[in-house]
Amino acid sequence: MVDPATRIIELRDVIRKHDYQYYILDTPLISDSEYDVLMQELITLEKENPHLITTDSPSQRVGGQALGKFHTVVHRSPLLSLDNAFSLEDLREFDRRVSKLVKNVSYMAELKIDGVSIALTYENGVLVNAATRGDGVVGEDVTANIKTVKNIPLKLRDPLPRLEIRGEIYMPRQEFLRLNQEKEETGARVFANPRNAAAGSLRQLDPAVTARRALAGFIYDILYIEGAAITNQQEALQYLRQLGLPVNPEARFCCDIENAYDYSQEYVQLRHELAYDIDGVVIKLNSFAERGELGQTARSPRWAIAYKFPAEEKETRLLDVEINVGRTGIIAPTAIFESVFLAGTTVSRASMHNFDLVKEKDIRIGDIIVVHKAGDIIPEIIKPRDDKRTGNEVEILPPEQCPTCSSQVVRLAGEVAYRCENINCPARLKESLIFFASRSAMDIDGLGPALIEQMVEKNIVHKVDDLYALKEEDLIHLERMGPKSCANLINAIETSKSRPLYRLITALGIRNVGAKSARLLTEHIHNIDDFRTITREELVTIPEIGLIMAESIVKFFAEPRNIETIENLKLAGVNTTERVVQSDNQILAGKAFVLTGTLDSMTRDETGEKIQLLGGKVSSSVSKKTDYVVAGANPGSKYDKALQLGVKIITEEELLAMLKQ
Repeated sequence: MVDPATRIIELRDVIRKHDYQYYILDTPLISDSEYDVLMQELITLEKENPHLITTDSPSQRVGGQALGKFHTVVHRSPLLSLDNAFSLEDLREFDRRVSKLVKNVSYMAELKIDGVSIALTYENGVLVNAATRGDGVVGEDVTANIKTVKNIPLKLRDPLPRLEIRGEIYMPRQEFLRLNQEKEETGARVFANPRNAAAGSLRQLDPAVTARRALAGFIYDILYIEGAAITNQQEALQYLRQLGLPVNPEARFCCDIENAYDYSQEYVQLRHELAYDIDGVVIKLNSFAERGELGQTARSPRWAIAYKFPAEEKETRLLDVEINVGRTGIIAPTAIFESVFLAGTTVSRASMHNFDLVKEKDIRIGDIIVVHKAGDIIPEIIKPRDDKRTGNEVEILPPEQCPTCSSQVVRLAGEVAYRCENINCPARLKESLIFFASRSAMDIDGLGPALIEQMVEKNIVHKVDDLYALKEEDLIHLERMGPKSCANLINAIETSKSRPLYRLITALGIRNVGAKSARLLTEHIHNIDDFRTITREELVTIPEIGLIMAESIVKFFAEPRNIETIENLKLAGVNTTERVVQSDNQILAGKAFVLTGTLDSMTRDETGEKIQLLGGKVSSSVSKKTDYVVAGANPGSKYDKALQLGVKIITEEELLAMLKQ
């Protein structure tokens, strides 16, 4: 049998090798699934042997315990900013100043990544500290968050006694798109650009949030080094790459300032083809010795300058605003304007995200507006030219009724979004049906997104309750639906009628109410009709039900179309009451359980129901009041929290033995 300590060391070395191939050389040697198998083996071994976990293990990238606050870090030497150049003449003037003191001038030209500056410290090859630039003298310790950035190595390929480096953390454009789409769908305020998104992600007090966002980094400067002698910037970038650090591959040696300017003009054109934002080019004197001769001012080095690209902005006229209903019911304005050519494409539309932002910027129909592309991808209105107004411009106001189904528009406290709460609104019907049939809701086996898409497109269902009137003749002409498939689906729909009430409450898709909250609610409210008259004040007396959730519930049941849907579900035979059943055997009374990982014998919901039947309580978070954490396969952060708090961890087999007593 292989010694766990030996195998853990082997796995770490292999995973680091593959990280280097994937993130630094961009030449992966194995598939993602093969990589996942290695990582999962390492995580399992470390959890079985927690005394062998080290801070530089590849497994430590998922985000640790949330921080109370960021601590400050004093930089060894100030992290200076750069003087700017905006023209060839500005660069020539910089070159003349350099040439007065330095002979045989040569430069390194590097893309100016539009991200967040970071300083990293490695000791004996291991990452020990990461700090933001701050005011240049004092920054914030964001080590826990930087450890979640996958292309920043936790351990270098050469164990130098000490290495202090500077780089830039950025958010790739595709991740920026994904994150903003997620925020729009949940009614949250979107990020203005990838730089703001990177800064917001890096400064999360909970590293797990940072880990969920695909940040990346480039390293561009050596601030301090022990154990190696580096004489110029070109050599430094090569050496940093050899250590396994991410270095931007577009950097170029330039024999003179004219050459550096040509490089800059090349990337004015190529910038839109990159996977990340740049806002210019940094031009640095190559020789470190000559840098020392030039020195620095209090604000910036005399041996480097940033050539800033001109902002790509255009003026046009806002012609109209289109009001759209998204798949989750969010109502958002879209600007329609006279076409302009921006960042390589012609655009005439831009999302205005939400009505608060429209009001904040004071944008009106008829305005001359300034537009650009956020992240060189998303058309966006920067501002109106109010100095060019004629007085005929029209204010943009949120609608009082849904433009698709005419339901009353609602806005929940603390959200920027206006919403249509009608579960059967045509604009959100597909999403409503997918969620209604999902495993955590009514669990209708065989009713997936592809089939729902066909049903809606072919007008077979117009409302959620139409599902319970489906017959074989409605389904038989759909793709991949033979007689047996039709019969199975109709049986699955029939079976779903007897689901407990909390499943139906979950399936209705009430804002802020998930499966756990629905279960809590139905422990106190046993008939769906009682939700129609319950008040916010009554709801917040239920443990773990807050004001925001209470408001969501009240507004959902105040919408007549939702009440109509519920009445139709009743007529179809769907269960709308909670059958309060408890076993005479209350052996788990007073015991609090938390479930984590995948269980083999039954789902987590089924397990929770059995625990509650025997008097136990199931919680979603681990605390000192938790009696048992039940760990299945691939347990998550709850397992780690249980270890930290000393909460007893039991296996699925041990839980089953308790349930059989």
